[in-house]
Amino acid sequence: MDGPIVVGFDGSPESVAATDWAAREALRHRLPLELVHAWPWTEPHVLGSDDAKRWGRQRLVQREVALRAALPGVEVSAVHVPDAAPSVLEAAGRNASMLVLGSRGLGTMRGFLVGSVSQEVLSRAACPVVLVRAGDTAADEHLVSDEGNPSTDTPFREVALGLALQHRCDEVVAFAFKSAALRSAPLRVVHAWAPPYGSEFMAFAATGSMANNLAAAERQALADALRPGRERYPHVVVIEEVTLGSAAPALVGAVSQAGLLVIGRRTRRTPVGPHLGPVAHAAIHHVSCPVAVVPYR
Repeated sequence: MDGPIVVGFDGSPESVAATDWAAREALRHRLPLELVHAWPWTEPHVLGSDDAKRWGRQRLVQREVALRAALPGVEVSAVHVPDAAPSVLEAAGRNASMLVLGSRGLGTMRGFLVGSVSQEVLSRAACPVVLVRAGDTAADEHLVSDEGNPSTDTPFREVALGLALQHRCDEVVAFAFKSAALRSAPLRVVHAWAPPYGSEFMAFAATGSMANNLAAAERQALADALRPGRERYPHVVVIEEVTLGSAAPALVGAVSQAGLLVIGRRTRRTPVGPHLGPVAHAAIHHVSCPVAVVPYR
């Protein structure tokens, strides 16, 4: 999709970090950037609502001007919508290439504190949603200098992709490869698998032959899933990690040095509505770099 990159802005430090990241991404993709400020207090009798709206619009205009000055190559626009943030952002995502949201960091864990707005948008958005931690800077996307200092003159950190193979997820793979290609960065693909439970596997596993065959099958399935991306982006260096065990800890442990993590969210209907799986929850709460959640069917 060639729609704009849409970023939610409410004047908070986390939303400022999100707009910075989104502007850099818009420049990489050569796409327009749209800042969206949603404000639900539309009734005139609500105390302070007029002042709050004026303050919000003023901050929105100031942010728009600042981004245009910082990145003149990006087409920037801003819109104030008098409605609840989840519905506004979900609607914007129907025509966007991606949505970018800010999240507060969790202290020494350096993960994300995902509020109700982000949870709802992550679960329902029709386009990829990227969470950016408060305090994230352009230098965080790059390797440190030889002296160990933050720098934007060093190569980009690798892009990481957490990939499950139970369902085809071509959109997730394509997003990760393109992100790596735009950064001239390596792509680290992490796939964790678990053997089938039962006495038959345990008996064969004693000899190691069945476990080896299953591992080989998983590696082949991963290679098949990555083939379209490799063919479209032959210059992207791909590092494949196939591990036996639980997906969430394997993914969190493997991406500590990544500049961007890409994971998938299967679009499906459940009795309680759309939701995030355990791997997505682990990623957004325990990974310090921006996390892109890409929907797929």
